Amino acid sequence: MVAKSRSLAQLISGVSEVAITEIIGDASVMIHDITHDSKKSSNGSIFCCVVGENTDGHNFVTDAINNGASAVLTERRLAIDAPQVIVSDVRNAMGFFAAELFSRPSLKIKVIGVTGTNGKTTTAHLLAAILRQHGWATTVFGTLSGARTTPESTDLQRALAQEVERGIKAVVMEVSSHALVLQRVVGTKFAATVFTNLGQDHLDFHRTVENYFAAKSQLFTEQYSEIAIINRDDPYGEKLISILRPKNKISVQEFGITDASEIEAEVSSVSFVWRGEKVHLATGGHFNVMNALAAANAAVKLGVATSDIATGLAAADAIAGRFESVVTGQNFGVVVDYAHTPEALQNVLQAARKVISKSSRVIIVFGCGGGRDHNKRAKMGKVASDLADVVVITTDNPRFEEAAKIASEIESGVDSSHQKMIYVILDRRSAIAQAFASAISGDIVVIAGKGHESTQTIGESEIEFNDVVVSRELLKVAS
Repeated sequence: MVAKSRSLAQLISGVSEVAITEIIGDASVMIHDITHDSKKSSNGSIFCCVVGENTDGHNFVTDAINNGASAVLTERRLAIDAPQVIVSDVRNAMGFFAAELFSRPSLKIKVIGVTGTNGKTTTAHLLAAILRQHGWATTVFGTLSGARTTPESTDLQRALAQEVERGIKAVVMEVSSHALVLQRVVGTKFAATVFTNLGQDHLDFHRTVENYFAAKSQLFTEQYSEIAIINRDDPYGEKLISILRPKNKISVQEFGITDASEIEAEVSSVSFVWRGEKVHLATGGHFNVMNALAAANAAVKLGVATSDIATGLAAADAIAGRFESVVTGQNFGVVVDYAHTPEALQNVLQAARKVISKSSRVIIVFGCGGGRDHNKRAKMGKVASDLADVVVITTDNPRFEEAAKIASEIESGVDSSHQKMIYVILDRRSAIAQAFASAISGDIVVIAGKGHESTQTIGESEIEFNDVVVSRELLKVAS
């Protein structure tokens, strides 16, 4: 058991950050767990009535008590026979209550938060490899490890406590903009925070890029950390630096592409010189130099020697769905990448162009997810037609939108003046097959959007589909 059992009164006394309006009932009840899910309530748990966009946890309090909940964290008095702690914002208070119940785990290990539109996953895994080389047992929380990029605060604090119990010394975690707005990292203290970049994504949630930036910026406050590693080459990184520098309360470590020299990027590897050290990565793509620099500079601030940083980066495995090379003996390159924003697609296509000869072609297969930011679709169509020689528009995860409508919105951004080959093939397997059929010796096919994902969501159906697996199957048939 990772939580230390204590009375509700003792738990309350430990959360000085929370303004408690009223305490109703017997505060001597013992608490050893906390949850925002009524189905997971049990004897000795405190149930948190989180008010969400579509549901209100207060409506499920009876279910929670029937399942054994011993106390309730609520925003109003409830007609229930159980102790109640009334606060103005349950979601915020929940993070502090969870952190306290699990004995403030982020103070016992090094927790590093990585945020940004693109590069979070790669940066997190590269930094983890460095810290392991440094001798710290390290875990990564993020896109490749859970259903959510950043877990809800109750789950996060429990998970951090479990890592402490396991003897882990550091956790590198991706921190999404949703997590910051929804206060999932409240109660967490970071040893350092990293900003990779900011582009167009999640505007269905944030509405404007400025709101999106404001969400990301929350991570770079004294509440969370006193050390920030920021990409100065990104306009919003530069803006963040200009905000933090004058306050002189957070130590800022800048990084940019000029920090690296002698850059050599291939389909499945990258090398460069940084601070006198020759750095090698087992992941291709020129843009991964920036992810490596983000990880390296974070490690510097954590006290890791440059030699350990270079060795750690060299030891890092290739990351699933991040400029992942697929080789089955074909005479053209195939790369699978998670790129699903205009900026990420631009980075991947530019990186692909750099690893082929001037006479060879870049072929792109991509789509856009349904139920997400519509405004980026035409922009991604334009990026594809500007930077690729052959464009195959297909489905991503259409969800409950019509795949043909999504494809049409992408196609509306295609610059027809380029007179390039444009295909619209809604079946993703057939689209990839067409790209391979179009490729000749020396070309490179980029399959973008889904990366590591192993399923495709179409309506209510979730079918097995992994771009790397499908690519290997098709290439094997063609050989």
